[in-house]
Amino acid sequence: MKLIKRNGSEVIFDREKITVAVTKANEAVEEKQRISQEDIENIALEVERLCLTMVRSAGVEEIQDLVEKEIMKLGAFDLAKAYITYRYKRELIRKSNTTDDKIMSLIECNNEEVKQENANKNPTVNSVQRDYMAGEVSKDITRRILLPEVIVKAHEEGIIHFHDADYFAQHMHNCDLVNLEDMLQNGTVISGTMIEKPHSFSTACNIATQIIAQVASNQYGGQSISLTHLAPFVNVSREKIRKTVTRELSEVGVTDEAAIAKITESRLREEIRRGVQCIQYQVVTLLTTNGQAPFITVFMYLGEAKNEQEKADLALIIEETLLQRYQGVKNEAGVWITPAFPKLIYVLEEQNVHPDSPYYYLTELSAKCTAKRMVPDYISEKIMLESKIDKNGEGHCYTCMGCRSFLTPYIDEDGKPKYYGRFNQGVVTVNLVDIALSAGRNNMEKFWQIFDERMELCHRALQCRHERLSGTLSDAAPILWQYGALTRLKKGETIDKYLHGGYSTLSLGYAGLWECVYALNGKKLTEREGEELGLEIMKKLNEYTAKWKAAENIDYSLYGTPLESTTYKFAKCLQNRFGIVKGVTDRNYITNSYHIHVTEPIDAFAKLALEAKFQKLSPGGAISYIEVPDMQNNIDAVLGVMEFIYDNIMYAELNTKSDFCQVCGYDGEIEIVNDEDGKLVWECPNCHNRDQAKMNVARRTCGYIGTQYWNQGRTQEIQERVLHL
Repeated sequence: MKLIKRNGSEVIFDREKITVAVTKANEAVEEKQRISQEDIENIALEVERLCLTMVRSAGVEEIQDLVEKEIMKLGAFDLAKAYITYRYKRELIRKSNTTDDKIMSLIECNNEEVKQENANKNPTVNSVQRDYMAGEVSKDITRRILLPEVIVKAHEEGIIHFHDADYFAQHMHNCDLVNLEDMLQNGTVISGTMIEKPHSFSTACNIATQIIAQVASNQYGGQSISLTHLAPFVNVSREKIRKTVTRELSEVGVTDEAAIAKITESRLREEIRRGVQCIQYQVVTLLTTNGQAPFITVFMYLGEAKNEQEKADLALIIEETLLQRYQGVKNEAGVWITPAFPKLIYVLEEQNVHPDSPYYYLTELSAKCTAKRMVPDYISEKIMLESKIDKNGEGHCYTCMGCRSFLTPYIDEDGKPKYYGRFNQGVVTVNLVDIALSAGRNNMEKFWQIFDERMELCHRALQCRHERLSGTLSDAAPILWQYGALTRLKKGETIDKYLHGGYSTLSLGYAGLWECVYALNGKKLTEREGEELGLEIMKKLNEYTAKWKAAENIDYSLYGTPLESTTYKFAKCLQNRFGIVKGVTDRNYITNSYHIHVTEPIDAFAKLALEAKFQKLSPGGAISYIEVPDMQNNIDAVLGVMEFIYDNIMYAELNTKSDFCQVCGYDGEIEIVNDEDGKLVWECPNCHNRDQAKMNVARRTCGYIGTQYWNQGRTQEIQERVLHL
């Protein structure tokens, strides 16, 4: 059995240390108040037993809490007081420096929490360590100086989660939709160098990857680009290639138009292949200044094209993108595997969703790609046009800013809808499960009272995020604010006007709706009473964001939080506060946003239909998924799911598996098993390899595909997922 120290490193559990600590406290009280050595040994044994029942590595603070409880059970109150005093003195010593210990554990690569914090960051790499080290300093400053104590305390206790505190010290925002069209058509500046409008498709792709890297280094969340913005450069290359082909053929006496056109299109296809390959390989091999590949989403929407020629050219780019993603990328062993990025989103629309639609061949290719590589994900144009209505009463279809964070409809000064060039200011998430357990079963009056208090706490925390960005100069991130990624401000201008009026969003996140409802009335979201209560809670959350928006002219929006490491943190905090509550806190994770619990037996279509009701009430961001087996030999079933998505839900994905063992070459599903310490580990079922460095595992966990493994809570959640198809 192992425990996690305060600095995040993982060590072997040593019962003797409990014995020593209690013995020292015992010696500090009057002799008549002391307990026997046998009692001390029994306390240590009982704490060890309790830790083993957790099925995860316990934290030092948790163990000390258990020790206190066991002392109190014996009625040794003076001893308990002495032990608490001992803990307090040790805490004072630690607080004399809050960052050195964690930074050293990062450098020595033994910080277990950081190792599993982000499924796409490798903590052994220097650039990642440098980012984490800077993050520890930022978090320390944030805790001690920048945030009110009440918010820090609520964050540490898992009542709320103040996202991305490791970037809060800087004037940085969350995620955005890059205005690639503006930057390519009007030029941009990268690292002080003027980049003019490209004269070919391949050059446009190369510039796009440089923009992606620069943007990723100047904000901390996801970003999205649209392939539509690259489509005009296909015809630029076509005309350029045609001139070259015409000249070459004329030199040998050939003037046949059909021959010129055929060769031109052949060479154009090759250029498109090279351009798309540039984006794919640059994105997966780039390491930005935060030590990871850019969290980039690529949007594929035929309906964005301005004319039929551009649409046909866009279709060529989409086709090549899907073909290359279907192939994958080679790992260090030279085997084709599933890359984590870029995330692909394919829009289902009338011109591609039916077998007789002109671009149905792209949808068939998407289905094959999803079955093998887990992407693309799917947006229903039909449902989105019904859901995203602007103030003029018109619906719009557009991409999210990352894995699921959506902007709200916005009309600019010219009366035109605008999405590219907009961004999210940041996220604060409320732990709904904690509210329910604090209120108690069937006590709705108390639940809504606590709910109101927590909403005001979240509101205050979100205001801190907004105020941190207020007054930020465009000079802080020129690529974003001066050179077109978001806007084109002058040097020295502030970004303040983009923080109000609905241009950007502030996200109120929520987590654990499933457990919250179950804790309140013993019903699941899949039952009528559970569904009704869940929808009522969602509506109430929206009432708060609407109230704040009306009062402050800031676009607060409700966001279905994609908990990654925080799912484990929230679960541990709930267990500490309320113990093990069956169906609520008896796992090391809580459910993301409004999702049906991963263990719940429900078919794919029922799940998507039910979650569609909740997705409508999560305008700031949401995605639904179904868990499926290997579908590569059943593409018709994938197409059937896609057609259902088009008619029923705005944004959804299919989760499958894509693994490879480098030791034996096994390419089936790598399994999760318990090791001798009770810890969940990944193992090849063929050769029993457990070395994570010698296997490739790809799982979708929070909208994005992860490839660097997960903490124990998220790993348990992955292990317990049931199939929906």
